[in-house]
Amino acid sequence: MDQRDGVINADPATTTPTEGRCQRWRNQSGFWLLGLCNNFAYVVMLSAAHDILKQQESQNATAPTPAPGLQATGNSSNSSRYDCNPVSTAAVLLADILPTLLIKLTAPFYIHKVPYGFRVLLCVATATISFLMVSFSSTVLMSISGVIFASVSSGLGELSFLSLTVYFSRDVLSGWGSGTGGAGVAGAFLYSALTQAGLSPRVTLLIMLIVPAAMLISYFALLAFPPSFPQWRSREASHRGSQERQPLIVEDDDYVQNQREKDNCAGHAFFLLTEDRQPGPLTFSDKLHVLKGLWRFIAPLALVYLAEYFINQGLLELLFFQESLLSHAEQYRWYQTLYQIGVFISRTSLYCLKIKKIWLLALLQCVNAVLLSFAVLYQFLPSVWLVFFIVVYEGLLGGAAYVNIFYLISTETGDREREYAMAAASVGDSVGIALSGALAFPVHNYFCSL
Repeated sequence: MDQRDGVINADPATTTPTEGRCQRWRNQSGFWLLGLCNNFAYVVMLSAAHDILKQQESQNATAPTPAPGLQATGNSSNSSRYDCNPVSTAAVLLADILPTLLIKLTAPFYIHKVPYGFRVLLCVATATISFLMVSFSSTVLMSISGVIFASVSSGLGELSFLSLTVYFSRDVLSGWGSGTGGAGVAGAFLYSALTQAGLSPRVTLLIMLIVPAAMLISYFALLAFPPSFPQWRSREASHRGSQERQPLIVEDDDYVQNQREKDNCAGHAFFLLTEDRQPGPLTFSDKLHVLKGLWRFIAPLALVYLAEYFINQGLLELLFFQESLLSHAEQYRWYQTLYQIGVFISRTSLYCLKIKKIWLLALLQCVNAVLLSFAVLYQFLPSVWLVFFIVVYEGLLGGAAYVNIFYLISTETGDREREYAMAAASVGDSVGIALSGALAFPVHNYFCSL
């Protein structure tokens, strides 16, 4: 593995001897589709955030009728130069991320008791409920409840599918990363395109009910599971009833010593299986030990997502160019679409480029947040097209951070700890997004008071 200049250029062997070409293709395609379907509802809810709040505002029968002169300008609810919604789109962001955060903080300690098959059925059910509730919503509370169901589906799916990758060759991570990026492009673009073509947000969301069905088919029909995979039984039962996973436990003294020396040279020593560790499920203390070592990955991931979602749900709705041919709602939709295009490109790049300097990506994302904060305050950006370019660049940084962090975790953790580590580290992006949502509220209120 060559790590010069912060880039890992060589990938270890990613296929097992028993995995044929057809099986490898099925698994990569399966994880690509699972990533696409898992993040789809989450992305659509964020893309629809402006419309969801605008729709509920217009349906509020108790709201006073605005003066005729105000009805022709942007959002009739305010006289701010930023054309603000009464409620920030950060409200949708928080509803979209807090349930995910709660799941990711707690589930790694108990989710191993729930078989993977049941987890996927739950993800499909909650995603379906989400689309239906938001489609037929008549109140803000009902809309936010629908968004919460999308969050549950996405959060449970992400930590489950990341854990699932340890049962397959490592290249399925590339498929998963590319699929989650593709969800952003497909979700944001389809929502923007269909609504731009004249379909109502309700009809658009109903059309997207095909996505949960696609997740079901991708998981149960496309993936080629290993014979020992615990589909309908918990991992603990699998460990008790079979010794087939024990070969994953490395007990060769020379191998352990070589790995320990590599870790010490790299300045970190954690995760590696030592001779006194017992095979089988991790204990609670084992998990805490692994979690402590994960912070060097969780912290930069959280910082990247704090900065980019503060931009997406705190600043972009305030960057409104009145001279543009696009309306405020249309500008916001295309901001989200172009951001997701950047994410898709960078998450797919794992096939050809692997980046080790993840803290640099976090720093550059923070620079973007500061720049756009001043742009909102002083309105010095000349055109919406420049914002489009910045948003694509923002997506490139965020997607690269996500996929490279999880690749590094998969290569630097021991086999026994890897399944838990992949699930536990997924909390990083959710922490960052939740903090960005909380920060976006006072920022929205401040700018809309100007």
